[in-house]
Amino acid sequence: MRQLDVLQRRTLTWAGLAVVLTAFDGSVLVLALPAIAGDFHARVPALSNLGSVLALGGLGALPLATLADRFGRRRLIAVGVGGFSIANFASAFAPSLEVLALLRLVAVCFEVLVGGVATALIVEEAPPGRRGQAVSVLAVLSGAGTGITVLAYPVVAPHWRWLFLAGGIGLVAAPLIWRRLPEGRVWQHARFSGSALRLLLQSPWRRRLVLIAATTALLAVLLEPAGLLFTLFASQVLRLSPVAISELIVVSGLAGVASYVAGGFLTDRYGRRIPATALTGATAISASLSFASGTPGFVAGNVLWSSVASAATPVLGAWSAELFPTRARATAESMSSFAAALGSVAGLQAVGVLSQSVGLGRALELAGAVALAGAALLLLLPETRGSPLPD
Repeated sequence: MRQLDVLQRRTLTWAGLAVVLTAFDGSVLVLALPAIAGDFHARVPALSNLGSVLALGGLGALPLATLADRFGRRRLIAVGVGGFSIANFASAFAPSLEVLALLRLVAVCFEVLVGGVATALIVEEAPPGRRGQAVSVLAVLSGAGTGITVLAYPVVAPHWRWLFLAGGIGLVAAPLIWRRLPEGRVWQHARFSGSALRLLLQSPWRRRLVLIAATTALLAVLLEPAGLLFTLFASQVLRLSPVAISELIVVSGLAGVASYVAGGFLTDRYGRRIPATALTGATAISASLSFASGTPGFVAGNVLWSSVASAATPVLGAWSAELFPTRARATAESMSSFAAALGSVAGLQAVGVLSQSVGLGRALELAGAVALAGAALLLLLPETRGSPLPD
């Protein structure tokens, strides 16, 4: 990537910090799920209901994202960090699974907000020919946040509440982000008129929005339950220890870091449509097949799943931001999360029901066919590599 100017470096630093905190806080529940299930005596259907509640957090992010399009990126990123940090700290004291679900719902709402607005900001401020690489840097930082959780949990396991307490550090970071994160120059030069949602319902944005929403919803039918129940499957079905699960996550994460960088380079060189479709389809296949065999297949499948999903992240991140105008970019990102929430709830409920008759692994395999159909829809979207961002 070419030399960044002072404002671009500050933007990447402080938006990157927000993303690190988001990933750290968002990964605690997944890694600690077996211990949480044990503490609250919860089975797969109850955990699927928990995941469904969490998925609804994406719905709450939508009205906040419209504020980011109207009043700026910086303030909403800082507010989001403060919001999920309060919810995370409170999660450490949850007396029941129901209370934990409600607190995590609030946290997810702000986490989705920060993720979407930070991606929009980074794409807007990056050089046109390096947007994929810019998003890949953000993805690497997100992986670093998850990595902190992965390394910390085996040390404190099974005391999952300690990690939620640590999430309170975002309350210190939020005021610093408010003061030091520069406001986006592209957003400042945009001409705003009317509602962002109303704008997205006009041509050509409407068709793009529908296709992106359908893709994310269908992918979420598989990826949400697979991601949430991954540690539960590993511990209860395959009998892997917390240390072994963390080791697998570390190996998969290392493969993912290299793939983030590769995906950013790939998309800036070869475009968005074909790489995104191929990598998303490979993600659906590898994720579903990870649960189809014993421990060797699970390990190999997860490393492959992490690699292709990580490579797809900067491709989809840059593409989704380029498809929509600056006046509604954060709202469009949130609409994608809204659709993903609906798909997540459908997938979690389906897997929860099917797991009672065919088992958790087979239920996730069946969800893979739905996700693969979502990947194919990406072929209907226009290529945007190197194009000026629409105002």
